[in-house]
Amino acid sequence: MVKLTEQGRARVAEIAARHGVGAGTAERLIDALARGGGTQAQFDEPELGGMGQWSRGGMVMVGDMFNNALKARVDALCGELAALAGEAGVFAPLPAGGVSGGWPAEFGRPSATGSQNDMRYAVFPDTRRLVVASGAAQTVYDTGEHSIGGIAQAQSGDQTLTFTSQRGPVPLSELRVVEPAVPQGAAAAAPAGEATPAGGGPAGSPQGAANPDVLATIERLAELRSRGILTDEEFSEKKSELLARL
Repeated sequence: MVKLTEQGRARVAEIAARHGVGAGTAERLIDALARGGGTQAQFDEPELGGMGQWSRGGMVMVGDMFNNALKARVDALCGELAALAGEAGVFAPLPAGGVSGGWPAEFGRPSATGSQNDMRYAVFPDTRRLVVASGAAQTVYDTGEHSIGGIAQAQSGDQTLTFTSQRGPVPLSELRVVEPAVPQGAAAAAPAGEATPAGGGPAGSPQGAANPDVLATIERLAELRSRGILTDEEFSEKKSELLARL
């Protein structure tokens, strides 16, 4: 969890009191927002109805999906905390000596870290990198124009990773591999005569084939629209973005 300065803690407490939540809840939210680059946050707070998600621009999901008053409260609270997270003097500086967690120090400070199943991940927005570790091996991905804030909730038994960004869900398979998975500290040496195709995919794989993850995401978005969580405009915008990836 990011460390707040005394000034930052006081400001967070003021915002918490204004919105009728505990200071601890607000501190955990600003931590999630900091890890989400100030644009989104995932949380599990009893005072806010349990599990939920907030994204800048009005995208709010709460456990009680039809509670519009709660959505408005979460939106206002996260909006103020996101603005505060961008101010100087709110967070204590990172201690000298590098990055904890065994992540590559050359990528800077991760904005979001987490795990799912037997995989760990760290997002480095300054260098547009995502590092996924499985055991002792790490794979580095180029996040491109995505502002990745965290991992999306997975289906039961799902062994793949799907992240959230300002453009919606981002399956790991859609990101370009910068460095292949190798044990930490080991040199990656490709066998002579073998070339890695552009994009990091297996040789001979068809380019531009429809990604089933994209289609599945559109189906989930359609379900959210039918439940009233997404408006028709929001659904159309996300659908257009996803179809452009096919």
